[in-house]
Amino acid sequence: MFDLTTLGTFVAVVLGLFLIPGPAVLLVVTRTVQGGRKAGILTGLGVAAGDFLHTLGAAVGLSALLMTSALAFTIVKLVGAAYLIYLGVRALLEKPSDPALPKIAAVTPARAFLQAIPAELLNPKTALFFLAFLPQFVHPEHGSTFAQFAVLGLLFVGLSAAYTTLIALSVRPLGRLVKRLSWLSRWQGKIIGSIFIALGLKVATQHR
Repeated sequence: MFDLTTLGTFVAVVLGLFLIPGPAVLLVVTRTVQGGRKAGILTGLGVAAGDFLHTLGAAVGLSALLMTSALAFTIVKLVGAAYLIYLGVRALLEKPSDPALPKIAAVTPARAFLQAIPAELLNPKTALFFLAFLPQFVHPEHGSTFAQFAVLGLLFVGLSAAYTTLIALSVRPLGRLVKRLSWLSRWQGKIIGSIFIALGLKVATQHR
């Protein structure tokens, strides 16, 4: 279904994105600080569940689109590539953000899990990201597009859950490390911007 190059590229890009702290990571860290490791882990699992629902929606919609028109699917991929490049350029131009944790009321681990799902699911930027990101690794000639979407989605969710769990278990030492690596907050926009632009350009040029 997937060749090793495509799968390896997907995993590398996902891991690269995970290394740059985003809203989901900040939410996991905050819940861990406020409610302990269990609350942090369940928050991460809630975020992963929300991501899986986004993946499922993208798989159903884009697979149906492919069955209707291969040209339309190609257009979606190119528009997605343009969107990733746009995100990359915007990230490159963004000023470093304040690394302070957001103020969130403490909750039980179960409630932290339940609140993380809609928080991720109802984020329109996340939905747009999945619609732009996943199709770049789907190739109709390699078999069922729905199956490809499902495999990529489950892989993304599994990596996300493992990563956020690791964060929840390592908040204190990570906190000390982040303070020492203050340059990361200054360069995170440049790093993630470069990843988005590289992925977008790769897709935009591989059809030529």
